[in-house]
Amino acid sequence: TYKLNVKQGKRYLLRIINAALNEQHFFKIANHSFTVVAIDASYTRQYETDVIVLAPGQTVDAIICTNQSVGSYYMAFTQYKSSAVQNNNSTTRAVLVYEGASQSLAPIMPDLPDQTDTPTAHRFYTNITGLAGGPHWTPVPRTVDENMFVTFGIALTPCNLPGPGACIPLGGSNVLLSASMNNESFVLPKGRGSSMLEAFYRNNASGVYTKDFPSQPPFVFNYTDPSLATGSNLLSFAPKSTKAKTLKFNSTVQVVLQNTAILGTENHPIHIHGFNFYVLAQGFGNYNDTEDESKFNFVNPQVRNTIAVPVGGWAVIRFRADNPGIWLVHCHLENHLPWGLAMTFEVENGPTPSTRLPAPPANLPKC
Repeated sequence: TYKLNVKQGKRYLLRIINAALNEQHFFKIANHSFTVVAIDASYTRQYETDVIVLAPGQTVDAIICTNQSVGSYYMAFTQYKSSAVQNNNSTTRAVLVYEGASQSLAPIMPDLPDQTDTPTAHRFYTNITGLAGGPHWTPVPRTVDENMFVTFGIALTPCNLPGPGACIPLGGSNVLLSASMNNESFVLPKGRGSSMLEAFYRNNASGVYTKDFPSQPPFVFNYTDPSLATGSNLLSFAPKSTKAKTLKFNSTVQVVLQNTAILGTENHPIHIHGFNFYVLAQGFGNYNDTEDESKFNFVNPQVRNTIAVPVGGWAVIRFRADNPGIWLVHCHLENHLPWGLAMTFEVENGPTPSTRLPAPPANLPKC
């Protein structure tokens, strides 16, 4: 068991990373509280809490004060479960050991939240705000050039694999689990002679990827209708594709990320490569621009690179596309990426050499 040795009456900065593949986690230290000062390497206003919640790939910087009696205190991670999927539900522990603590006394265990405690997780995810005016802060761009509404969730795909147990029988058909964004299930361009990034650099995407990822879902429906969980409708099936959404260099992009209830609801951590983004608002149910735009925080929104979109809910993010190239957008639950819960942004080159994608290195391995 890992032991962190500390002295009474000091302040310690902890850099906490959720390195799990498929589980979000609650983190607590018995009898201690945290002052959160950064998330995803972006400064926040100081936020006091006794529990920290992290999705896979998210990070939190938090200060603890060793102001308790000399002794040993468990630090514990336990899973936050937002769906009925069964994962490893064990609790991982380490020990905070005060200088002079008795070795004969057992460490104190924290009172952990219930693993299905969505209100506690949502409170942490939504109450944090950015450090407006602090180091590296830039104001939220107010003019939007690209508006997108992206639905996402689990899906199905037809299965023709041979052998017993290779497919899942469902309603007289054989299927496999899949996933999608705006009804497109992403596949990497394996075996097509080039990576997407190299094809972009050579201005020759033909045969590698297409540039028609939709900015809206193909049709509007009740995205969080519980009856969608059965998978017994055509909404459950999404075609496989390798599509990008093209963005002008330095354009401001706003994306509504809408969770769906297809095959069940879940809190999906959505990660964007190459960019930090402002989290303007989050909520449960279907996003409604008439009602929900009034909730946007333009003053001090949190800045992240991975947003845990509420279970059966939505989040609105905004960023400036000032980094040319091909950038993957995907769920940070490991199982969901190969299933297809991903898409890509193709950000065009800027007007100067420093804002253009550099040439690939001479020793770049070929696909």
